[in-house]
Amino acid sequence: MADNEAPAVGIDLGTTYSCVAVYEDERVKVIPNETGYRITSSCVSFTPDGLIVGDNAKYRVTLHPKDTVYEVKRLIGRSFDDPSVARDTTFWPFEVFDDNNKPQIAVYPKGENDRQTFTPEEISAIVLQKMKSIAEVFLGKIVRKAVVTVPAYFNMNQREATKRAAQIAGLDVLRIINEPEAAALAYNFDKKSDKERNVLVFDLGGGTFDVSVLTQEGGITEVRAKCGDTKLGGCDFDNAMVEESLEWFNDKYQIRNRVTNDNTTRPYHRLRRACEFAKCTLSQDDSAIIRIEQFHDGENFYKSITRTNSMK
Repeated sequence: MADNEAPAVGIDLGTTYSCVAVYEDERVKVIPNETGYRITSSCVSFTPDGLIVGDNAKYRVTLHPKDTVYEVKRLIGRSFDDPSVARDTTFWPFEVFDDNNKPQIAVYPKGENDRQTFTPEEISAIVLQKMKSIAEVFLGKIVRKAVVTVPAYFNMNQREATKRAAQIAGLDVLRIINEPEAAALAYNFDKKSDKERNVLVFDLGGGTFDVSVLTQEGGITEVRAKCGDTKLGGCDFDNAMVEESLEWFNDKYQIRNRVTNDNTTRPYHRLRRACEFAKCTLSQDDSAIIRIEQFHDGENFYKSITRTNSMK
């Protein structure tokens, strides 16, 4: 390895957030991004002047929904006629179209005459390039090699598509491993023991859900059982909260100009962000407030929700 080349990094390419880590000084270090956070939004926004990737891209969804792409992990490696693709596209403001039964994404950063198209792998590659850059800034060296994680229930097409995305990003993929196994390995590095132990990894992410049971002994990890759902995650909770909240608001105020679930409108995305924040609050508190000033037609949105009600 050249003096200016960094050791291999591990990248968790998530549906909603991604992170990058390195094994250094006998422990796993999750690398902070430029704002000091250890997770970065898996969001890409196209502007007339170029690309914005990460958290700043996510903030553009409200004003530039058609040119901001997110949750693309739900498309990678899938065919266009997959029922989950049809379902997910109803919640996205950006254009997804059929290209020989493969989903493609179209954006218009400079207007209707500037149509740019991308595969899910190309969008994922942009996020991976961001993670590569974060690692290079932190380590002060060039990152060329990576291990990339995927949900345990990703099929071969999804795994190969993820690998292609990493290669487009300029990474030599040493291995594609399951996310629960990666979590167990990181845990094993920090809790080294020669005694055999059973570990259950519960991984509820932004777009997927995995549960794995593993055995660890003497630094060796073996998968005993796994199950999951590649179509269930935090963004599904967000979608459900948005739908329920829209129905509640329209019933409460009986406004002639009802708020619709048109995902290209500003009220929709303001509500979606507020619901996501409330969902995160409920992870640690028993209740939360969805509050939006001047939400629609002069009315404020103010709704209290509890953890119990949100699970119904």
